[in-house]
Amino acid sequence: MTCLTASAPDPVFRQPWHAQIFALTVSLNESGRFTWPDWVSRFSGVLARRGLDRELDGGDDYFNAWLETLELILAEDGAAPQAEVDRLRDDWQRAYLNTPHGASVRLSGL
Repeated sequence: MTCLTASAPDPVFRQPWHAQIFALTVSLNESGRFTWPDWVSRFSGVLARRGLDRELDGGDDYFNAWLETLELILAEDGAAPQAEVDRLRDDWQRAYLNTPHGASVRLSGL
């Protein structure tokens, strides 16, 4: 008798932040922040700028392009101006680089 074993499916997202940025994008779309055709057009533009001559593997390269697209949309409508995003990103980087391993990362002033 042959026994077939089911293997676990590959995860849809490789990193938790991939799932989070995807869910945030879908939520913003569903709340009317932008239309899906607009998203697709802008995302295609970012992918083209990043070089579609190579295949993206669905990992960080793909989701960094996804994040860049979302940041562009939110900067244009004033929800997240680029200067504010850059400042917050720098604050987080400083905070995690100065946080001992295993400790919670905290931003000062928040």
